[in-house]
Amino acid sequence: MMHANTILVVDDEPDIRDIIRDVLSDEGYPVSTAANAQDARSKFAAERPALVLLDIWMPDTDGIALLKEWREKEGSKVPVIMISGHGTVETAVEAIRIGAYDFLEKPLSTAKLLVTVERALETVALKAENVTLKTQLEPVSGFVGHSDAINELNELINRMAGMRQPLLIRGEPGSGKGVAARVLHRASSYANGPFIEAPLGTLEAAAMGDALFGIGREGVNAPGYLEQAIGGTLVLDEISALDDETQARLIRMLETGSFTRGSDHTPVPADFRIVATSNQHLEERLTAKQLREDFFYRLSSITIKIPPLRAHREDIPDLITFYTQQIIDSQHLPFRRFSTSSINYLRNRPWPGNVRELVNFIHRVLLTTSSEVIEADETREIMGLSASPVEAVEEKNAWKDFGQPLRSARERFERDYLEFHLRQAKGNMSELARRTELERTHLYRKLKGLGLDPKDSKYRA
Repeated sequence: MMHANTILVVDDEPDIRDIIRDVLSDEGYPVSTAANAQDARSKFAAERPALVLLDIWMPDTDGIALLKEWREKEGSKVPVIMISGHGTVETAVEAIRIGAYDFLEKPLSTAKLLVTVERALETVALKAENVTLKTQLEPVSGFVGHSDAINELNELINRMAGMRQPLLIRGEPGSGKGVAARVLHRASSYANGPFIEAPLGTLEAAAMGDALFGIGREGVNAPGYLEQAIGGTLVLDEISALDDETQARLIRMLETGSFTRGSDHTPVPADFRIVATSNQHLEERLTAKQLREDFFYRLSSITIKIPPLRAHREDIPDLITFYTQQIIDSQHLPFRRFSTSSINYLRNRPWPGNVRELVNFIHRVLLTTSSEVIEADETREIMGLSASPVEAVEEKNAWKDFGQPLRSARERFERDYLEFHLRQAKGNMSELARRTELERTHLYRKLKGLGLDPKDSKYRA
């Protein structure tokens, strides 16, 4: 069976290249090979492989340097599996820290090679499927609901859509900042142009500038997120992650209407609209000098605040009806509906993850039940014991004491918040990172500092 995924094999040893090519070709994968970094760069740019197998030690440019170069240029789009010889395991681990998917140690095991390749390609396919599903599930014309809060939000978005100046969307994780950005794009004069999201929170600080502005230096010339967004909308997702230098470059771009790639001083017109998002307390970052005042006030002169789900509970029945039908249609599932008692039960849940958590739960119910009418008992069983009712959550947080230091209160909240999501994610760090919208390295440090162990069996129960 022929696969549609081309795999680029980069190794200076002809025997290794030939072996890997033959093994993968026998499995139906199209394979391209390169003997050095220069050849690899050319084929990477021309062929756009779905996966790269990259040797660490090569005569011209080592694999680590090439991996960094691709990560700066491509972010995490193309998975890279490092091939390491004896004595290079530490280097391979460093490569994974930089962004490699995995590493294989020489001499290569055919079985492990095939399993690792298959998993890497499945990861790519899953990400693409998630993006497609996310787009399919987003409302086209506005937020779902009839509450005053949602009506006012939809009216504000429609008024702001016709403007071209930058704006800031603020709200808790899962409340719908991405939905607002897409609705703004669709209703704007840039609707026929690209919609580009720059995931600032997932970018390494050292690569932030190149990822946004592009790379323009001898031997490497690649557009960044800004250039990709020309003629459309650029979403700067989580601006609190921007370092001072990148903020200064963005300010200059907003003032001059153009930007440059790295050391290439040729100006590129900034013909796109910037939509910034954040779920952080940006004013605290201003006070701590982690956010430039000129940058913040330039972006926040127009601000859209997305209300948390708890502020418009009356919209939960509409949300359940809308997303149930959307999921059924997008995944070709048989007709299902939640009973009135089930909807009432869900309306009184806390939903700390907001609409995203509600949608994920609806998806899980539709995939794990078979009855046409989903009753409250069935819904309650799937919800599980880890999700407490609103009253229980309020009781759990009865420790609130406004006389205690802010730091102590914040640590207590963070511990409760992360414990809740650890239980929901069953200790899975990837799922926890997705739910909290935090980078995994930062999450590990935060959990360790709070004395929480994701491997604890109580989270996996």
